Order: sequence, then structure tokens, then C-alpha cells
Amino acid sequence: MTLTASAQTSAPAPTRPRRTWVGALIGACLVVLVGVSLFVGVSDVSPLALLSGGPDSSAAFLLVASRIPRTLAAILVGASLGIAGLIMQMLVRNRFVEPGTTGVSEFATLGMLVTIVFWPGMAVVGKMGVAAVFGLVGTWVFLRVVRAVPVRQLVLVPLVGIMLGGVVGAVTTFFAYRLDLLQSLGQWAQGSFATVMQGRYEMLWIAGVMVVVAWFAADRFSVIGMGEEFATNLGLDYRRVVAVGMVIVAVITAAVLVTAGMIPFLGLVVPNVVSLIIGDNVRRSIPWVAGLGAAFVVGCDIVARVVRFPYEIPLSVIVGIVGALLFLWLLLRRRSRAH
Repeated sequence: MTLTASAQTSAPAPTRPRRTWVGALIGACLVVLVGVSLFVGVSDVSPLALLSGGPDSSAAFLLVASRIPRTLAAILVGASLGIAGLIMQMLVRNRFVEPGTTGVSEFATLGMLVTIVFWPGMAVVGKMGVAAVFGLVGTWVFLRVVRAVPVRQLVLVPLVGIMLGGVVGAVTTFFAYRLDLLQSLGQWAQGSFATVMQGRYEMLWIAGVMVVVAWFAADRFSVIGMGEEFATNLGLDYRRVVAVGMVIVAVITAAVLVTAGMIPFLGLVVPNVVSLIIGDNVRRSIPWVAGLGAAFVVGCDIVARVVRFPYEIPLSVIVGIVGALLFLWLLLRRRSRAH
């Protein structure tokens, strides 16, 4: 009896230090990657150039106008998209969904096309608002489709979302082709930080505000992730929490789209990796998801700038390759655990 009790009390002990060390490792990697990102590029913005040139040098100007905004944009995109994927997975109760596999990004892109056609001179804030409204509609449509279609396997849910996104994307491409706007739409949709600079990334702070909102509502998202009946029995307004989650996902998707374009797989793999480490508690997962997502995007952005130096590969290509490999690993791992 005593041996059993002591074994039960000592079992959770090694897991907490491991989680602490992993969290510290993520934070240390993010700090190192941020430092590297500030000084990697074609122009010489090294610490020596900054010290020798002074505050009025071209190196200092490039650091303030380009390198710091680009690094901040990468951090905000990684953190916010990771949180958007986490919330989407709680809403659908499926670990294989994110805004890119549910049609939300395609609906937001359709909203961008609408602004280009009818309001070409609209400010970036207005374009983000229209894209957020279309993204909100896309989230609602996906949730309705998932409820209407009986799905018996977890993998079929993202397939339904990919099919929905494919239909919306085909409609968007058709009208963009007929109106000769494919190139303009492609510039907005291509995931890259090449054009991010001071005055061109500030919309991402709205996505950062949505991350804070998600943290305050984290416990409610954890409850609705257990099902509508369970949440209702606990006295939670299920529809209101779902509406809050839909707004958070739509605003984050629109803010990232108008600033950096579409970044695939990020909201899918980062929450799943964090779930393998610390579980499904949303409040406890949010700092981990934000930190790992930020480190992931900053690291991929550095690779995109270095792999064909002095040229730059779009960030979406690097994130797509790495994210696809991680997604296949997670998919095979989940299926093996199910068997």
C-alpha cells in the first residue's frame, strides 16, 4: 500500500522538469533566431557596422526600417497563426485542422479579390476588415458543413475543409483570371516577408491583440473542446464561445493575409507538437504555441534568405516543405496510436 502510494506521487515528478527544460529551450532558440534575423541580409547591418557608423548611418537606418519590423512581423505571424490553429482545433474537436485546411484562408483571399475589384484604393485596414468578414463566413460555412456531413475518421475532416477551400479557391482564380487580376492577387496571397518594413507590418499587432483575447478565453475553449453537451451542462454559453473563437480565427487570418500572405501548415503542426509535450489544456498551451510558432517562422525566414543568398525564396515555400514533413509524421504517428 505504501509502495503504491509513493509510486503514484513520484510518477509526475520527472515530467515537469522536462516540460520546463523544453520551454526554456524554445525561449532560448527564439532569442538566438531573433538575433540572427536582425543581422542576416544582403546589406551590411552587422554590429561592427552599427558601432562604426553611428545612429545616422545607413546600417542603423536599415536596422530600424527593415530588419526589426521584419523580425517582429515573423514573431507575430508565427505566434498568432499557431493560436488560430489551436482555437480552430478546439472548435472542430479535430487535431488535423487549421485556417489553411478549412477554407478560411481561401474565403479571406476571396474577400481580398472583392476589395481589389470594387474598392482598389481602399486602405490596408479596410482590406483587412473585408477579408476578416469573408474569413468569418468561411469559418461558419465549414462548421456547418462538418456538422451536416457525418465524419467517422479524423483525417476526413481536413479533407472536407480542403475540398471546400478548393472550390472557393477555384472561384477566386476564375474571376481573377477573367478580370486580369491574377498577378495582383498573387502578390497579396504569396507568403513572404520581402516587402515588410516600417509602416507595412503594423496590422499584425491586431493579430497580437487577438492572441491576448484567446488567452483570456482559454479555459472556455478547453471546455468546448469536450463537446457541446458537456459545455452546456457546465453552464457555458456554447454558441457565444464558438462565435468568439470564429472572430479570433478570422481576424488573425485576415491580418496575416494582408501583411505577409498565406503561410501553410503552421497552425496545424505547432499546436500538435505542443499537445504531444504538455497535453490539451488551452491556457497552458498558449504560451508554448506562441513561442514555438514564432521560433518556427523566424527560423524558416532565415533559411529563406540564406539558402540562395543573395536571392530570397518565398517564406511559404520553406514553411510548406517543413510543415508538410511534420504533418506526415504527425499523421502516421496518430494513425499508429489509433491502431
